[in-house]
Amino acid sequence: MILARGMAEAIFAHAEQAKPNECCGLVGGRIDGRAESIYKLRNVAESATVSYEAAAEDLFVAQREMRERNELLLAIYHSHPRSAEPQPSDTDVRLAFYPSAIYLIIGLAGTEPTMRAFSISERELTWQPVEYAIVDE
Repeated sequence: MILARGMAEAIFAHAEQAKPNECCGLVGGRIDGRAESIYKLRNVAESATVSYEAAAEDLFVAQREMRERNELLLAIYHSHPRSAEPQPSDTDVRLAFYPSAIYLIIGLAGTEPTMRAFSISERELTWQPVEYAIVDE
């Protein structure tokens, strides 16, 4: 996946704004893996400081906009506000319902925010790091 620097910065800003809660959102883009759009979603989880659940209406709107723009769901992102080196939690793996999507997790506990990418299999309860690139526009 290829993210423009401005998109990565928008995801970091969303994570910072949501603190101490986790943020969540989607990344839509082209079949070649180039991200085109960021869709910020509201986290309506009961325990939003340690988990995320996208508001259903936000998710439906984002998916409709992706279809209208002929975008694919490239990635799902969320933050781990208290982690400097984020990795998928057991809950993240258990609730990874989109096996073709990349899962981006933003860690905010270090001196600078970090973003890591993962391929997660909810069926097999496994995850693996994935390479991605942040490029200048």
